[in-house]
Amino acid sequence: MLRLNPVFDTQKDVVSSILAKEERANIGVLEPRILSVERDGGVVYSWKGASGTTRIGKYDPHSTENKLLYTFDKQVCVSSCSLNKEETLLAVSLSQCTQGEGRFKPVSKCLTLLIEIHPINNTKVLKAVDCKVKVQFLYPKTCRTTVLESHLLLAAEDGYVDQYHITLTRQEGYRVVMQNPERLSKERVAEDFSWVQWDSDTQRLFYLTAREKHTLKCVQFYPDRNFETVFELPLEMHNVSSVTSSVRFVNFGYDHYQNMKDEGLRLEVFTSPTGTMCVCYSHPVHWHKDATYTIAFVHRGCSKTFTVSLEKGCAPANLPTVHPIFIHLDYYIVVYLADHFLHLINCRQQDLLCYSLFLSGADGHIEALGTGREVVRVSGSRLLDVRAGRMYTMELNPDFLLELLSSGRPEAQRLAALHCMLVYLQPNSVIELKIINWISENVMSFDAFDQIQEFILATLYRISYQQCVSLDKLLPYSCVFEKKELPVALTAIPGVKCTPELLCQAVIKGKPKSLQGYWEELHHVLDKMRYFEAVPSPRFRTSQIKEDWDKFQAAMNSEKKKSPRCQRQIEENTKKVLSMVDTWRLDKRVVPLFQEEDQQQRVLVGLMVDKLREHLHTHLQRLGKKKIDSLVVDYAAKLLELVWHVLELMWQKLKLGPWVLCIKQQGSSEEWAMFHAMFRILEATKGLSLPLPPGYSTLLSVLGVRCLPQHTFLQYVDHGLLQLTEPFVSRLMTDLDNSDANEQLKFSILKRLPEHMEQKMSQQWDHPITSACISREYVKTLLEKNTENTDSELLDYSKSCFYPDFLPLNYLTKILSNREEQAQNPFEEQENVDVRFVEEMALKQTQIKLGFELNSGRLLKNLSEFPACHQEELHYSAKRRN
Repeated sequence: MLRLNPVFDTQKDVVSSILAKEERANIGVLEPRILSVERDGGVVYSWKGASGTTRIGKYDPHSTENKLLYTFDKQVCVSSCSLNKEETLLAVSLSQCTQGEGRFKPVSKCLTLLIEIHPINNTKVLKAVDCKVKVQFLYPKTCRTTVLESHLLLAAEDGYVDQYHITLTRQEGYRVVMQNPERLSKERVAEDFSWVQWDSDTQRLFYLTAREKHTLKCVQFYPDRNFETVFELPLEMHNVSSVTSSVRFVNFGYDHYQNMKDEGLRLEVFTSPTGTMCVCYSHPVHWHKDATYTIAFVHRGCSKTFTVSLEKGCAPANLPTVHPIFIHLDYYIVVYLADHFLHLINCRQQDLLCYSLFLSGADGHIEALGTGREVVRVSGSRLLDVRAGRMYTMELNPDFLLELLSSGRPEAQRLAALHCMLVYLQPNSVIELKIINWISENVMSFDAFDQIQEFILATLYRISYQQCVSLDKLLPYSCVFEKKELPVALTAIPGVKCTPELLCQAVIKGKPKSLQGYWEELHHVLDKMRYFEAVPSPRFRTSQIKEDWDKFQAAMNSEKKKSPRCQRQIEENTKKVLSMVDTWRLDKRVVPLFQEEDQQQRVLVGLMVDKLREHLHTHLQRLGKKKIDSLVVDYAAKLLELVWHVLELMWQKLKLGPWVLCIKQQGSSEEWAMFHAMFRILEATKGLSLPLPPGYSTLLSVLGVRCLPQHTFLQYVDHGLLQLTEPFVSRLMTDLDNSDANEQLKFSILKRLPEHMEQKMSQQWDHPITSACISREYVKTLLEKNTENTDSELLDYSKSCFYPDFLPLNYLTKILSNREEQAQNPFEEQENVDVRFVEEMALKQTQIKLGFELNSGRLLKNLSEFPACHQEELHYSAKRRN
């Protein structure tokens, strides 16, 4: 599940350098010990040197070089060590060690020294006390190239933290020494705490006090040597009496001489620049009891306590207690208990347990973090294996997540894995392609969720969230919230009990306008959280589009049309969206979309923009109208592009080509697969009332008529699953010949068209019946438009250019020719409709009725399929023929 990447190994990166400088015979067993990892990534370590000395060095990960910092002339027990940013001062805490003879033994339990090392010069004793002392230099970000001041934190087990301000000076051009070392100024930073954590990446100090109740506080250090307590959070921590028994230090390096027995509470705080804060704590886990751990989501105002039932196996009575390891991966908190489970907890979307991934047994095992390993978190969200001397960075393994999508997995795991890849691991073209391939091979919806809907909503959520984090609580990120009732499979994890609680209100000190960086973002997140808790349904639901879409369709089908203003607004929305769609590579696209006017999808696009804009205006007025319009239009455009992109990848995978658009041939198995996938996409988007790219319905109908039996295709049409768009019907009428089967299909299609569309489409079919219909409508329209001409004009045969031997027809054509220019041609788009066309059709119909052409059996067969307005004519023709 977790992929650990080694970034430092004492055996590979340090030992060879030491051996090159010292004689191995005088060293014995060389075991470098990592003491601390500074903010710049430098690793400070110690080792037993030749002639009974103790040496301290630094590994630079950027230059991959090792540097000797200081040498003690005797063997000492270094319990804490820190190097300042300029590498001119070294702070060291030495603890009393009783093992062996001839070692350096401080009179006090702990001796804290400040040593000048550029070059090695004076040594000042800072503390000589009977309690543990941790040291840590500040690493402020500053634009100054030369800094002659350092700041040192000294944290004592007695429950206080002091900051020493050390002024430096240069002597002889290169020597850097302390100025007035006997009178170093210091300030009290914190006191009366039972737990303290240093965050070197953000230069923050968290500590826990318990005067009346447990309160978590945070001190922020600034580059100008100032600091302030900016955060307080009361915590309801149950059964934590042991937390006050001794002070616990987190991220103050590692003490190789400390007592390894750990019976108390383990607590860690994680933050991210996006304004999230998680407080994680756990009790020791005994082999015969359940594991309990709590994640307090400060940015959400709630906490969740998880209780995991462990397998009750045989274990020795002296089995030591262990703690779960907490690992921060920005979007997730990882809780890992070796040989038992791995819990990937979503710290942004914790509404349901199904968005967190719980793995046990072999699935949750990490070889590098197995039983017996002493693993701690260090700077930069890295893990340090203290005993092995290795340091790792961590990332989620996408290949393993893809395996979790397999059919044998619980649906909660599949949903969590899919959400993780779509939101956390994206954008990644390789992973995206694998997910789309998986969807194309598993297109049928699962019982608990629809994977296509999840893919669309989660991907759009990730894209929009990257543009504006304020959309976090407003946009849909999953399809399960559109369900009336959540499936049981998504509401619980077997063997895991979850107890949610509300947190006390966090206090961020200082005026909101004076806050900067992370604290400004956290303050904004907490304000949003309180606002969204007070308003109903802050997250946009696509069902809101469906209500207006149904109303719009009903209005368009009735005499009461939508107001022109409303229609213009919807059309303007659609134009903005389509102008944003990436069509500049249209010639390189293989799926023919965005090449036609699709009125239904255009209306749906416009409605979606309208409803989403209205929703965001309600809850995010501070962004302004222009910004909201941009976000909404981009959201709709990304939706259309996403569907297009999915189709492109599927099309290429199936190796389809332009021949797919030819409806004369039967579809292949690849085309059937494409039709099935496109139909499922249609079903998924229809369930969410989301629009599709213009041309989607036409392409789907083309594939349908190629792949489905004729009667099945017509059933799909009758149930509204396939649309008879104008481009599709036009292609059908012109491309198919007039064989019996095709003729029946065409009549069936014409019968199902609205009257205005049926008249338009029938003109494109070269068939005697449609030609007769065209002629009738043409004559009817001309005669109705103008009835004021005189009979004398009509009976003037001398100028006639038509056949003189058929006087009735000659009379009609003369009337039409005289009125053709006066009446508007209802079929002006059809260039072949004129008086000559009417004359030819009349002669042809006469021949038919006299029995010279057209079998009457076919007429009767097609009678039932042809539009009702022309059935009387067909019936009369068949009767005369018989």
